[in-house]
Amino acid sequence: MPPEPADTASPCTLVCTMDGRTGWCYGCGRTIDEIAGWSSLSFDARRAVRAQLPARMAMFGQ
Repeated sequence: MPPEPADTASPCTLVCTMDGRTGWCYGCGRTIDEIAGWSSLSFDARRAVRAQLPARMAMFGQ
């Protein structure tokens, strides 16, 4: 099996604390559904989620 492309690796930072207002993780910016389903997402779906993360994290001031 070929190695996973770097831009589809999990963005987890091991903070794993969810924001009650947005539903996003303070560490990586993903929702609980995105986190739970990460391993079953296609590479394209992972890239789509990762593309949203900088804007989400900016809302946390990170």
